[in-house]
Amino acid sequence: MSDASWWRGAVIYQIYPRSFLDTNGDGVGDLPGIVERLDYVASLGVDAIWISPFFKSPMADFGYDIADYRDVDPLFGTLADFDRLLTKAHGLGLKVMIDQVLSHTSVEHAWFHESRESRDNAKADWYVWADARDDGSPPNNWLSLFGGSAWQWEPRRGQYYLHNFLAAQPDLNFHNPQVRGAILDSVRFWLNRGVDGVRLDAINFCFHDRQLRDNPPKPKDKRVGRGFSPDNPYAFQYHYYNNTQPENLAFLGELRALMDGYTDVAALGEISSEDSLATMAEYTQPHRLHMGYSFELLTEDFSATYIRDTVQRLEAKMTQGWPCWAISNHDVERVLSRWGKGRPAGALANLLTAMVCSLRGSVCVYQGEELGLTEAELSYESLRDPYGIAFWPQFKGRDGCRTPMPWDEGEHAGFSRGTPWLPVPEQHRALAVIRQESDPHSTLHGFRAFMHWRRSHPALRWGDIRFIETAEPVLAFTRSFQGKTVLAVFNLADAPVELELPQAAESVEMLGHGLARGELQNRQMHLPAYGVWFASLPSSRVRHGAEDMAQMAVESR
Repeated sequence: MSDASWWRGAVIYQIYPRSFLDTNGDGVGDLPGIVERLDYVASLGVDAIWISPFFKSPMADFGYDIADYRDVDPLFGTLADFDRLLTKAHGLGLKVMIDQVLSHTSVEHAWFHESRESRDNAKADWYVWADARDDGSPPNNWLSLFGGSAWQWEPRRGQYYLHNFLAAQPDLNFHNPQVRGAILDSVRFWLNRGVDGVRLDAINFCFHDRQLRDNPPKPKDKRVGRGFSPDNPYAFQYHYYNNTQPENLAFLGELRALMDGYTDVAALGEISSEDSLATMAEYTQPHRLHMGYSFELLTEDFSATYIRDTVQRLEAKMTQGWPCWAISNHDVERVLSRWGKGRPAGALANLLTAMVCSLRGSVCVYQGEELGLTEAELSYESLRDPYGIAFWPQFKGRDGCRTPMPWDEGEHAGFSRGTPWLPVPEQHRALAVIRQESDPHSTLHGFRAFMHWRRSHPALRWGDIRFIETAEPVLAFTRSFQGKTVLAVFNLADAPVELELPQAAESVEMLGHGLARGELQNRQMHLPAYGVWFASLPSSRVRHGAEDMAQMAVESR
């Protein structure tokens, strides 16, 4: 598979720079801090890093409100620091992906400053402006994901502007070809600098309905959030018109054409729509995005049935594209709290990592998952996230998953010599990197062991996937590639299980993954709590799909 693109089957380690390592004592992580810890990241056995926004920003949404797409915010360092980061990462064999927030800017962006001044300036049509209704109310019923109307009045123009997120994040008008050209130029700036890929934040929000039609109401029994709190009025509508418009497909083609001019780079889109799996399949068709991921495994739902059904539904829709899976990120409660619900974290942490990294696709792993970090419980006074502040106490926002990385057991866990922007929980200090490094049975060592083991099994990186029907709490499937098949069985419970698995009768156990191993006698399998069974199957036992995965190198170009 030496000719395959690096991103297929890659494990991408997400770094939230504010919380990774602070080197100048201001309490906020920075680019030099990432440089300092890149050797640690490389030791994990991951393939790439994805760095959340570090661009110039007033930080209303902690960097996702960009004031200059082509410069580093002084809080994080300089362009020279980024170049140094890129050089060191590449020297360690790590690819580098960066966030690109294309659908909106900050109100402090020079484009918006000009656009808001009048209705006839050069950038008057660069944002989504609309007249008030006759009674002065907003032009339609669209809602912001952060609560309330998605429209903000601007007295300079005597019009409303659209913001799908904070009022400080006005939406760009992608119907304007000049806007699309300027955005693509910004992406080109970073590709020319040498990045290996871009993670596209809220990529399905670029276009809006030109007619500004009202979104229809959603029945109460359908108000299940995907990345937002269920008590948020945003859940009360079907979002048919404020995002995921058909015009976006042509723009994805323009973006892909730009990226195809560079060697082996990738675009990963974050997708949250009314049918995110269908949108993932649509957006990853040939000549669009290389990969897509959604919030489908970032929810409260946790069972073998839910995971199997979710992946199978995507597989049925995504006949040509390539998925990327995530069970944690900077926007949701940490997986050990969300899915663990107080169960012993250590063994579960490594089991969940192995499970998600064995699915077909690439994987995003959020910083701290390798340590088994749980969600931090913060007081209202400690919150910084405007989302959490607005919806407290039913929804506590995203700060609990954004607390600083614990590097040692000293003050502030070695994250900063100053006061951190968010407090370090005491329970995280006990999970510090330095402590786990000295414990051969730690979650960290288990994470490393599995990542390095996975690299030696092409079927787990590039193979097709076929699920085996099993009762709760067992998830089982095969991964097949170029005549080799791996059987993967996971016990998702904290108690042992027994099951009969005919497919395992002629299997040969695969060792070295570092997880709690099951036992097999004929067809009867015993799995300990959070146990696994990895085995190779003879090719005669496996019915291969019609599509030969060896074509992936051709499809990816």
